[in-house]
Amino acid sequence: MNDTRRAILAALADGPVTGPALADRLDVSRAAVWKQVDGLREEGFEIESNGEGYRLTAVPEFGGTAVEYGLDAPYEVKYHDTIDSTNARARDLAGDGASDVVVLADEQTHSKGRLDREWTSPSGGVWMSVVVRPDLPPAHVPLVTLAAAVATTRALREAGVDAGIKWPNDVLAADDGRKLAGILTEMEGEADRANWVVVGVGVNANVDPETLPDTATSVRERAGDVERRPFVQRFLEEFDDLLSDSDAVLAAWRDNALTLGRTVRVETPSGDVIGEAIDVEFPGTLVIDTEDGERRVHAGDCEHLRPH
Repeated sequence: MNDTRRAILAALADGPVTGPALADRLDVSRAAVWKQVDGLREEGFEIESNGEGYRLTAVPEFGGTAVEYGLDAPYEVKYHDTIDSTNARARDLAGDGASDVVVLADEQTHSKGRLDREWTSPSGGVWMSVVVRPDLPPAHVPLVTLAAAVATTRALREAGVDAGIKWPNDVLAADDGRKLAGILTEMEGEADRANWVVVGVGVNANVDPETLPDTATSVRERAGDVERRPFVQRFLEEFDDLLSDSDAVLAAWRDNALTLGRTVRVETPSGDVIGEAIDVEFPGTLVIDTEDGERRVHAGDCEHLRPH
């Protein structure tokens, strides 16, 4: 959203305002005000004009400007109805120097998850990638992934879905373990500093369960359709808050974890680690109590096992 449109929306939030008053406030011409108001209408904002001036009467359900309107976090949102991959676009933006940018889409056509696995991204979901430049060394970037998992879980719970996190970052329905959301983090960095981090978040929001794998579920199936604009805003605000307080990330992750206290199998390059997951340590290491003592796992595919 450009600065003029942002200022117009901020002014309209306080009630009706005339074109001349807007022009004076923004130090632009009345023609420029009209042009920006017309552009907002094209994006789906309902703005009436009468003797009192311009009045904002409705905000669009989704879209970049809609998400930015009222967002209490410093992100620019670039929206696409359809895109091949939000992560791919976000990587391009990061390479061009962008920061605090969100690539948001209604549908992805060539999305991938971890290990290059296919990820179903139909229309109605929440598919977004956030470009950030945290002041962290590469070894500490898992904190960013954990923060995204917590923010996603909190947004889902506010939407009425009982969700929790499987280590490190899959968000599942708490009752049956079916997948609601996935997170894929990519980064570029040097030995002592991450240059940029792209956090891709895919949420099965207003998606028919028939379009998803049997191991997945959606917000629609669990709690009915969610308003995606406030859902994305809630995620971004929670994510931004957590990034500004990395000490709070692990505690928040533990509070939302489904893995802790469970018997797990984690596939690692050196073999499977099986035992009870008892803790997560900085910057996201899973501690497993095995028959041979405690093992610490930094990365791997985690499976929740049924009790004997």
